Amino acid sequence: MEKLTCPFVPNFLLGVAGGIQYLKLKKASKNPRKEQEKTLRAILEYAKDSEFGKEHNFAEILDAKNDDELFARYQKNLKPAEYEDFRPYVNKMKAGQADVLFQGRPQLYATTSGATGEPKWIPISERYLSDIYGKMNKTWLFNFLHLRPKAYAGKIVSIVGKQIEGYTEDGTIYGSVSGFTQARCPGFVRKLYASPSAIFNIEDYAARNYTIMRMGIERNVTLCVTANPSTMVELQHNVDMWFDDFCEDIEKGTLSAKFEIPADIRKACEPYFKPNPERANELRELKKKYGQVTPKLYWPQLQLLTTWKCGNTKIYLDKLNGTFPEDMLHQEFAYFSSECRAGLVLDDTNETVLFPHMHYYEFKKAEDFDDPNARFYQLDELVPGQMYCPFVTTFSGLYRYNMNDILMASEPLFGTTPRVHMVSKVNGIVTITGEKLYEGQFVDAVKKAEKETGMTLNYFCGYADLKESRYDWCFEFADTTTTQEAAEAFAKKVDDNIKKTNIEYEAKRNSFRLHDPQIFRLVPNSFQQWKVGIISKTGQDASRFKPNVLAQHEERHQEILKYIIK
Repeated sequence: MEKLTCPFVPNFLLGVAGGIQYLKLKKASKNPRKEQEKTLRAILEYAKDSEFGKEHNFAEILDAKNDDELFARYQKNLKPAEYEDFRPYVNKMKAGQADVLFQGRPQLYATTSGATGEPKWIPISERYLSDIYGKMNKTWLFNFLHLRPKAYAGKIVSIVGKQIEGYTEDGTIYGSVSGFTQARCPGFVRKLYASPSAIFNIEDYAARNYTIMRMGIERNVTLCVTANPSTMVELQHNVDMWFDDFCEDIEKGTLSAKFEIPADIRKACEPYFKPNPERANELRELKKKYGQVTPKLYWPQLQLLTTWKCGNTKIYLDKLNGTFPEDMLHQEFAYFSSECRAGLVLDDTNETVLFPHMHYYEFKKAEDFDDPNARFYQLDELVPGQMYCPFVTTFSGLYRYNMNDILMASEPLFGTTPRVHMVSKVNGIVTITGEKLYEGQFVDAVKKAEKETGMTLNYFCGYADLKESRYDWCFEFADTTTTQEAAEAFAKKVDDNIKKTNIEYEAKRNSFRLHDPQIFRLVPNSFQQWKVGIISKTGQDASRFKPNVLAQHEERHQEILKYIIK
């Protein structure tokens, strides 16, 4: 391959546009308390004449004389909220009513899964769209080249959800927040994409993944962006399964007829195809030499991969080890959800720099989460090394919104503001009889058992069975000949490892209040089959599908048990 050079146009334009926003973020982070007061005032001013603003006395709150009084009035007038508290207001907006949660109407809705089974509809205001998916998106893209100046020297593979899923009663679009993010990228960046955005409208996930990699594997990709590392695992599985078909398609300049891909999407892909026998032969030679062809072979000049690396995504990261170029930077995607793009990771750590000038944040200590009288902390009061649960207020109509996450405050400070990283969802802490088993403890225990036994898992998960006072652990072993007896011996190691790190779990197990875990072996490719089934039911954005590895979720518990070896 040709030697990479720093491309002038994207580097210069992003250096200017993103660099300006980066400096504003840096300035805002020097005095987070002052900036948080300004931001909360701006949000309340933005929404004071809305239905919600009038009901909750936003104008009166704004009369506060200083930051302490402002924060106190805000807490007095608004209780911490879940999404269901906002759903009646959102339903009015979807029907076409203006000035409900903020002035005017949403520009669009980001849809994501909800706790009740009904999707959450997250309104995106004009202000939020401009600030978060405009200004801060440019900062994100600028930061890529700041870390790797040749990030835009080749093509970009960016895996997102479907941007437009449909339209509300009043004609407002709704869809995937990741699709919206990609759509807000500057035009000169979109030209670097290895494939057209139309491919994310392919309903069949095997066909979608094939189409993504049909174009991706042919090109010299230098930047790869996807939220969930499980997506990269699935794409590599697709490469392994369909490698010969890729080579044939690349050689002939075609897109395989083996997959159900709508004619309009095939037509959108045509400009990306032309016969390329030289590349096809390169790939075939790699297969002959190495057996399995992984990203370090087909994308040897990849500069940067960004995915989630914190929380429960760690179980997929091990599957990526050794498969990417050694000198590539694998960057944390940042603390980011449909409800709130809270910040950016700006270096090679896993720590998110929050936006004190874009959102208003409050925090409860994690151990006080269930205490309705517990104190709320301001951004400037966070102590590195302590865990907190965040509540956010945004320019998009979410006020004191409970993110149901556990974050760790961390160093180094950005300005004088602590950074954060994701630990788990709040429901990633499961308790049957008071043991408070953390998802991270379960994951660590499984990983340690793998090292102790030499056995490898392709996927695993655990669910609480309250009725039986036990955990059901599901393991997909890489060795498909693993017996039930061997699986139970492996689980014994996991059980012992948890006992060593969680004294309450040990006490409950030793006293028989918590019964022996039930062990299930999963069929090959269980996660992908389970995921497709869940997504087909819920309509959730596949690129953001990140189920808890440990949970108390009866429906998903029953769904995964469909894929056990009987």
